[in-house]
Amino acid sequence: MTKVVRVGDVLIGGGNKIAVQSMTNTVTKNADATSAQINALTDVGCDIVRVAVADAADAEALGDIKKRIKVPLVADIHFDYRLAVAAVRNGADKIRINPGNIGSDEGLKKIISAAKERGVAIRIGVNGGSLGKDILARFGNTAAALAESALEYVRRFEDMGFDNIVLSVKSSDVRKTVDACRILAKECDYPQHIGVTESGSGESARVKSAIGIGALLLDGIGDTIRVSLTDNPVEEVLFAKEILRAVGKDKNYCEVISCPSCGRCGINLIAVAQEIKEYVKDIKKPMKIAVMGCAVNGPGEAADADLGLAGGQGKAVFFKNGKVFRTVAADGMTEEFKREIDKIR
Repeated sequence: MTKVVRVGDVLIGGGNKIAVQSMTNTVTKNADATSAQINALTDVGCDIVRVAVADAADAEALGDIKKRIKVPLVADIHFDYRLAVAAVRNGADKIRINPGNIGSDEGLKKIISAAKERGVAIRIGVNGGSLGKDILARFGNTAAALAESALEYVRRFEDMGFDNIVLSVKSSDVRKTVDACRILAKECDYPQHIGVTESGSGESARVKSAIGIGALLLDGIGDTIRVSLTDNPVEEVLFAKEILRAVGKDKNYCEVISCPSCGRCGINLIAVAQEIKEYVKDIKKPMKIAVMGCAVNGPGEAADADLGLAGGQGKAVFFKNGKVFRTVAADGMTEEFKREIDKIR
């Protein structure tokens, strides 16, 4: 069990709900655009949002943005410790830094002092592309290098009397990311923010993220997640929720299962499954709906479904927990099935 770290009103680690994160792609000093995007992310289920703080105007805008949003705000800082201090003083609930590019310990001490004063958490973020020369010389560009780099920073923070820490080690290499996170989980009890960085766009990016994040979550590793996509950040949140559902970390939704279809299928299974999935997308309670192509195996294979449909030649059967309770004509079966869903939703 990891330590618990508070970020605004969200508790990270210690068995608390896994928080979904994303990052805006607006210019932060444009408070109108940034606030609007954060609220759009919140509407689809994002729990924490990070923004880039590239200059003093970005840091100054945080106070205005905070007044317009409902989720904790994380400031992403690189190179200039003064921006981190300003972000904390302007209301950031957490700051993300790579200590390796902040510079001297003097600057780090000032960041820690400001964070302590306001009760702000710090995320130590180490990426595969930002490892120090000494670490690379000792370990090469490996998972061990990522983990050791993060642990060295942890020791520096602890020596300065600060332990309100979240850790993150990421690479664009799925295996390296997973291995590094596993090392950290063995070596310390700080909560981890997990994800595959620079995963790209489209289906390949989603596959990489699902494998990397999913593997760690199934290991019990990961307290917050971000799916990094070259896309609208809303898509990151939607796909993150799909991952959480697939590994059983989010049960408050209606799952639609369906068979892959075969020569026995007597209905337009693809169209029916898509229509039913769209129909139940807003149900926020644990339910399982089955859409099966034929009555030969359908009720048996989907016996754990709360409600199911199995197609046939000119007709369909409806079943609950594997027991058929109604037969309907194929023509109009989808609308009839929706009515049955409405009875149990």
